[in-house]
Amino acid sequence: MKEKIEAVLAEIESLACKSESEIEEARVRLLGKKGEITRLFDEFRTVASDQKREFGQKLNQLKNAAVAKIAQMRDSLQENNVSGTSEDLSKPGDPFRLGSRHPVSIVREEIVEIFRKFGYDVAEGPEIEDDWHVFEALNFPPEHPARDMQDTFFISSGANSILLRTHTSSVQVRAMEKLPLPIRIVCPGRVFRNEAISARAHCIFHQVEGLYIDKNVTFADLKQAILLFVREMFGADARIRLRPSYFPFTEPSAEVDVSCNICHGKGCNICKGTGWLEIMGCGMVDPNVLEASGIDSKVYSGFAFGMGIERIAMLKWQVKDLRNYFENDLRFLREFETSI
Repeated sequence: MKEKIEAVLAEIESLACKSESEIEEARVRLLGKKGEITRLFDEFRTVASDQKREFGQKLNQLKNAAVAKIAQMRDSLQENNVSGTSEDLSKPGDPFRLGSRHPVSIVREEIVEIFRKFGYDVAEGPEIEDDWHVFEALNFPPEHPARDMQDTFFISSGANSILLRTHTSSVQVRAMEKLPLPIRIVCPGRVFRNEAISARAHCIFHQVEGLYIDKNVTFADLKQAILLFVREMFGADARIRLRPSYFPFTEPSAEVDVSCNICHGKGCNICKGTGWLEIMGCGMVDPNVLEASGIDSKVYSGFAFGMGIERIAMLKWQVKDLRNYFENDLRFLREFETSI
């Protein structure tokens, strides 16, 4: 038996496998259920009692040598693979699909970049606001019926209620309180109103509002700013019309329509046959609003405007259901991958 153990040990020492399959074949030949070392352990039962201690130690050393040799060859093979001898690590990896920006984010950045070109800075403010910045400073007295125009999510009530802002006009108030004149800003952000969710309305949506305050600002300046924006956003042939309206914080006020970019003013189901689409509200800043923020209305004047980002996105891509923007359906969002 001594000669058999020495022969198997010599075989183990001379092993030089070059692949995982060769290593596995050697393991089975030596250590498998019918392997050479397994047969020697079976033969060990016939060894005389006075020799069992000697041959038992030799068999254990033989098995350990085989296990160590197999592990050594596997480690060596793995090192060769990592070093690039059997695989080209410069090859491209497995392809995976990249995500895309949300359509609301795409339109928001497009709107902001247009106004940046016109010299507007970006201002942001808190989504949880107090009654002063959302209503009082914007010419909404406590019992003013205009407050009913915006169903509000109140967090606390009292002399100075805390609420979720219903418009980003609150950012304009904070800007008028803190920034030096003249002021030229746009205020993008998320707003909240307690409305029933439908294809045309949602309790959460996004706005971009603008404010320009300086000496001798007129309604003609407002109209020109909006016209320039519309032509940047919808094309050089786009036209606008202004309809008289009412907002507590502007006087005079107007609603802005843009010529339908689908039918080009001829009338279609998107514009309901009128050839026009409503996109924003605007007006000259009410003197009371200027005075509430410490600005002398006899020296300074200004205009403000505001638009819903979802509304612009709906017009840009002809999306008919507002809920699509909030449901995170990948089938819908992947349609905008090329718009990044």
